Amino acid sequence: MITFVTGIDTNIGKTYTVASLALDAMSAGKSVITQKLVQTGSDRPAEDIVKHRELMGIDLNEDDLSGLTCPYVFPKPASPHLAAKLAGERIDAVKITKATDQLAAKYDEVIIEGAGGLMVSLDYSFTVLDYIELHCYPTVLVTSPRLGSINHTLMSIELILSRNIPLKTLVYNCFEQTDPEITADSRKVFEEYLAEYSPATELTDLQPC
Repeated sequence: MITFVTGIDTNIGKTYTVASLALDAMSAGKSVITQKLVQTGSDRPAEDIVKHRELMGIDLNEDDLSGLTCPYVFPKPASPHLAAKLAGERIDAVKITKATDQLAAKYDEVIIEGAGGLMVSLDYSFTVLDYIELHCYPTVLVTSPRLGSINHTLMSIELILSRNIPLKTLVYNCFEQTDPEITADSRKVFEEYLAEYSPATELTDLQPC
């Protein structure tokens, strides 16, 4: 099974969500590997893959060291399309898919962490959302109670549903100090919105609010 984890923004908790899902799979006795779609602002091995392994309590493996778990790593901390251009490369979606398929042939579960939000450009006219739609991956969306998150979250949900992508879970990540009234109200808004427009989507908490 392949699951794609995206978020309403960068630094929203995708990496921790991926590791949490991987730990759940490990606890269930499944073989699991995490993958990063593309990493910017890093050398190899990709820093998010390193963090996944740290949180999972395991060492980097041969698939990490060979680059299979993150086919593209660029030093410039910028949008993937620009970071690739500055490195003299272009991101090829087929290369990423082939890497994912190789991993899926070896593991029970592959959990892919996206880059930034849904409309991040991988190659100017091709976005993270386009990539998810291409494969119709079951998707996990990470959000938080930060100011502005209601707008970003509902727009992200609308985009996912408009492409007929299965929205598996909305993860509410309370990693930032936010007004308790805002935190509770935002969660209620998400709960009611999902109940009306995507009742099959589960709402879960990554960290207690």
